[in-house]
Amino acid sequence: MTRARMLTIALVLAVIATACSSTTTSTSATPSSAVATTEVATEGPASSSPASAPDLGGLPFDEFLEASFARLLVRNPENLTSLGVAADYGLGNDRLNDWSPAFLEETQALERSILEQLRTYDRSVLPTGDQVSYDVYEWYLDQQVRGHPFAYHEYPVHHFVNSYNFNLILFLTEEHPLATVADADDYITRLEAIRPQVNGLLERLRISDEMGIAPPALIVNWAIGTLREDLGGTTTATDVRTDRLALFTAFEERLDGVAGLDEAMRADLLDRATRVLAESFVPAWISLIDHLRDILPRSGDDPGVWRLPDGDDFYAWLLRDHTSTAMTPDEVHQLGQREVGRVEMELRAAFDRLGYPSDRSIGELRQRARREAGSLDGTGSGGRDRVVATYEGLIAQAEVTLRDSFGLWPSADVGIVAEPAGRGGYYVSGSVDGSRPGAFHAGVGGNISLLTMPTITYHEAVPGHHTQIAIAQELDLPTFRRFIQYNGFAEGWALYAERLAAETGLYTNDGYGDIGRLELELLRAVRLVVDTGIHSLGWSHREAKDYMDARISGWSHEVERYMVLPGQATGYMIGMLEILDLRDDAAASGITDLAEFHDLVLGGGSMPLEVLETTVAGSLGGG
Repeated sequence: MTRARMLTIALVLAVIATACSSTTTSTSATPSSAVATTEVATEGPASSSPASAPDLGGLPFDEFLEASFARLLVRNPENLTSLGVAADYGLGNDRLNDWSPAFLEETQALERSILEQLRTYDRSVLPTGDQVSYDVYEWYLDQQVRGHPFAYHEYPVHHFVNSYNFNLILFLTEEHPLATVADADDYITRLEAIRPQVNGLLERLRISDEMGIAPPALIVNWAIGTLREDLGGTTTATDVRTDRLALFTAFEERLDGVAGLDEAMRADLLDRATRVLAESFVPAWISLIDHLRDILPRSGDDPGVWRLPDGDDFYAWLLRDHTSTAMTPDEVHQLGQREVGRVEMELRAAFDRLGYPSDRSIGELRQRARREAGSLDGTGSGGRDRVVATYEGLIAQAEVTLRDSFGLWPSADVGIVAEPAGRGGYYVSGSVDGSRPGAFHAGVGGNISLLTMPTITYHEAVPGHHTQIAIAQELDLPTFRRFIQYNGFAEGWALYAERLAAETGLYTNDGYGDIGRLELELLRAVRLVVDTGIHSLGWSHREAKDYMDARISGWSHEVERYMVLPGQATGYMIGMLEILDLRDDAAASGITDLAEFHDLVLGGGSMPLEVLETTVAGSLGGG
């Protein structure tokens, strides 16, 4: 899974961009009715005004793509910092994103305007590569605009990865640069901005409440617990030890790498950080907790978004967003049931290869395989180092084994970020300026099962998320095509990467690891059934838990994930099946070399599955 930062509301995955200019040759497909402009001002998010933005439609097509997408990017200063390119867009590293309703409405107006201007270009006269860019950009913008009626339907504050609270703390503790004294000053400035940022978020949350939109009570309580944990286990401001908060301890530790910092300056920075955390972060988090407590009586127990105003339409939009297909909830549900049956049969065959009895349930055999596969003890510093070294060894082996299966290959590195037991299992993309590598956040504490450890590594790092996203970042394509990530493509590729690892021999001497791979593939099939069951068919929390316990015991804790990120978990299996179908089509057209096929899929950057299908068909001579 990738940890996502949203540019607007539509994508769960990070929308990120480089400052490099597009090298696409300009075309003459400029609409005669458009007013040409030769300069695009760089605007900060606080001053950006879509109403006063010049008409970009008179630009050559490639310039329009860059100029219009830049206007969206500067509205996300956190993202630009993550990439290491804020200065190239006229921004510093001292701003946080604006969550206020007014800013949201400005962004929506800008998206509508850019989409309208895009559609003034005559796609038919564009070169083939630009036609693909047109299709990808139109799909993205159109999906954004389709989502405008649901801007207040999502749950920004919750207990899981990709929540507002999770993303902000991760951004400040890991992605904000701390190499110079100026970086340290910027960090404190951003701490000061947390309280006004949360005030804007609270405005949006109150609008949601007025519309009758609130997370289920279970999620509200879990979110309160998460925010409380962020404060050190209390909700009383005077009891918070700011010097023990993650935002302080990470800052303190990272100051060791700041050039030219003497002890007096260090002490001053830490004193300022302590004070600002007490004045900004602590009251902001407490205000979020107070809001959640206030809406708790109105939250209810039903877990699905069907209960929200226009909930069915909202879920249909979410499915389109996360799968980038036109599949209906019923179609996704039925696909999930078929895939559950298929993977269960493959598991049976794998158990037979291990000589397991055929009269035992799949659940019993999975538990036996987990016991026999064993685990790594990650306790203590020696244990943590051993687990990290094992992850690194798996990545190194995958790089050697799979290199010949790819033409395109990233130059960016990937590292392991050690997480406590029960955490981790996600990927954070590196900065495009090379200052920060990709990061596989891996659980290293406690006992780490060897049954699924290889597959999780292949999914998150190589040849999964890191390989795909880093390749995309390094492509010679328009900015938006290199850095917008579509959930169905990205998670579909990462699940495909798990199967590719098996097909290329990485499990040849690891029958238990292959069982772990199939267990995780079964989980992705079950997700299709449970997600649609909860959000379309009206399943209760208990019904969803019971289904998961019956089909894949030990994983029913994921139900709460599907409750706060509706639709996201459907992208994995749907994306993988689309890639496998395209591979079959390529083979039927004479392309049997894996490297050639992978370049065909990855060489255009991440794209909606609908566009990927037509693009690959065109390359194979079928479109």
